[in-house]
Amino acid sequence: MEKKSRRKITYAAEDYLKAIYFLQMQSDNVRVTDLADKLSVSKPSVTRAVNKLKQKKFVEHENYGLLKLTANGFLYAENIVMRHDVLIKFLCDLLGVEKKLARIEACKLEHAMSNTTINKLKRYLHEVGI
Repeated sequence: MEKKSRRKITYAAEDYLKAIYFLQMQSDNVRVTDLADKLSVSKPSVTRAVNKLKQKKFVEHENYGLLKLTANGFLYAENIVMRHDVLIKFLCDLLGVEKKLARIEACKLEHAMSNTTINKLKRYLHEVGI
């Protein structure tokens, strides 16, 4: 059993971090509007979520300015992306789940599985050559 949970934020907040991560990989000019468009949510919803992430020191954002992941935010988002990628490989390449369904289910599972389980799954996929 894991001694300490990796969870510092809600699943929804993790989705925001992941979206900021992908937007930031495409451009350094990430705005609230970009995030709202990517997640199909309202700008006020994004602003509330960003303020919570800012309090946790995962993002930097000035009112009406650009969004940027902090070093901790980047590492946290990168971990979520890694979890998602491992789960996609497992579901598609090992179990033969159709890609569209695998993406939906990986988005749910990436939040719920422990680091211990994800790391074991990652090792197993490597061992079997996936």
